Amino acid sequence: MSGKIVILPEALTHQIAAGEVVERPASIVKELLENALDAGATAVRIELLKGGCGMIRLIDNGEGFAQDDVPKAFKRYATSKIYQFDDIYEVSTFGFRGEALPSIASIARVEMTTRMSGAISGTRIVVDAGRIEKITETGCPEGTSITVTQIFDPVPVRKKFLKTETTEQGYCLDVITRTALAHPQVRISVMANGREVLKIPATNDLSERMALILGMDFMDHLLPVQAVRENLQMQGFISRPPFTRSHGRHLYSFVNRRYIRDYLLNHAIMTAYRGMIEARRYPAVVLLIDLPPGDVDVNVHPAKLEVRFRHPRGIYGMIVETLAQALAQLPQSAEAGHARNEAIGADFRRPADYGDRIEEALKRYRLSSATGKLSFPEAVRQGRLQSFSPPLRQPAGEVSTETVSEPFEPLKFSNLEYLGQALRTYLVFSAADQVILLDQHAAHERILFEKLTRRGGSQGIGQRLLLPEVLNLSPKDLLFFEESMPLLQEAGIEAESFGGNSVVIKSVPVIFSQMDIRDLIMDLLDSFSDSDRLLGLKDRQDKIFRLLACKAAVKANHALTQPEAAALCRDLDETPFAATCPHGRPVYITLGLGELEKRFKRR
Repeated sequence: MSGKIVILPEALTHQIAAGEVVERPASIVKELLENALDAGATAVRIELLKGGCGMIRLIDNGEGFAQDDVPKAFKRYATSKIYQFDDIYEVSTFGFRGEALPSIASIARVEMTTRMSGAISGTRIVVDAGRIEKITETGCPEGTSITVTQIFDPVPVRKKFLKTETTEQGYCLDVITRTALAHPQVRISVMANGREVLKIPATNDLSERMALILGMDFMDHLLPVQAVRENLQMQGFISRPPFTRSHGRHLYSFVNRRYIRDYLLNHAIMTAYRGMIEARRYPAVVLLIDLPPGDVDVNVHPAKLEVRFRHPRGIYGMIVETLAQALAQLPQSAEAGHARNEAIGADFRRPADYGDRIEEALKRYRLSSATGKLSFPEAVRQGRLQSFSPPLRQPAGEVSTETVSEPFEPLKFSNLEYLGQALRTYLVFSAADQVILLDQHAAHERILFEKLTRRGGSQGIGQRLLLPEVLNLSPKDLLFFEESMPLLQEAGIEAESFGGNSVVIKSVPVIFSQMDIRDLIMDLLDSFSDSDRLLGLKDRQDKIFRLLACKAAVKANHALTQPEAAALCRDLDETPFAATCPHGRPVYITLGLGELEKRFKRR
């Protein structure tokens, strides 16, 4: 009786292995495009038929193949970059030519013509379903042209899982635009069904490449970021908090110019935006991270879309700190579209989670200055006005580490021309060629949140109650309250168990002294759902501080005097992350002259 185990034919194993790399036509485009970049191409032309399902052709001007190497390139495990096992961890390219060609040729028909620089003639090869049909000498330009047809014909079951031609073409264009973002020096053009759909000229400026691919409207909402730490380098752009999307498709991360989808990097990006954007919203981010090849393993995923870092903590910290620093500069900036670059150098004080400082030169935008139209008293600019809300003392020994490479007077709300209060909710300002509306509640909420978060309740912001407040809680609330006591202490709320299911509140922050403490604590407990109560300490602390800041902040429909409005603006100017409230809503918006003239039919 024969056994059940059989040895699969070589052709079948190739087709199965190809399925890990070639999922759809876009996978073929990705592999061929990366091969062209590895060959040093500076110009690439891509042609698609039927969304890439009918035909894919890629023509590059890179280094061609030597005649003897052409048939070897279509054999499995053929490469010009790896000669021993340790070489896998030192490869600095995407993977050179032959590594992807066998997989593509096993599920399609491939015709390639290629000629090396200086060679008299080129070589043409045709491979169908993994079998070489012909190899001939031919005349052709320097570089390589690869045409892929009859895609998935050898494995027709795979065709059933393809989407419409329009959808598949969209996947192909996604691959091309992602690759183009990381390689601005390469000229790329795309033809689809005989019509040019994409033409991207070469440039040495990443921002120009982003504008060409993503559009100027996209660029108007971005801030440049840059960081260098030992053998790590990072550059890119991040969006201002008001500019968000309902999906994470605009999170572009590149490691050594390779696009990846990495949980660690995405988590670091979202951590930097914590409390600045609304829940279930995502920023737009393009980050290019460069590090030695030996510090990253790109072979943990068949399509190399995931990587493993040797020092993940350092990369995570660099991303969070660099993005947080750029976002912290926003209170001295205004909305996008009216901004301009200013180069600054700063010693950035990390959040408490990290520890050491980093020194970094960053670019940021700031609003054009307005001069000579100040309605607030001179005492505002000189700091003589009392703070809008009771001040929280700075911890002893804490000093600011920020320095500016070139002195300039950053635009501040307290320096703008104050026009008044609208609807007893919004403060109205005039600046250069725009009008700015400031949400008084959102602004005060951010001010209080940052004071609570950065300076802590243990530094004297608490005020003892003349009559301590005793609360009787349910067993469930009591357990959560006791677990949260250290966090409440940080906010200046001193409490302790009082026997049974009771707790006693002994002191509260000055900003809450006029509030009903019982209602405040009960509202805080009610705001935590069962799932919220499973949050880690940091997330729980943020939620507590957000609620306390919201409760204590000046409300909408509350009239402010001019001195009160001036004090609010002065505090806002000194507050980081002031573009949004702790819940992610915008603190201010701008109406440009162009928009106003358009609405009044003046243009």
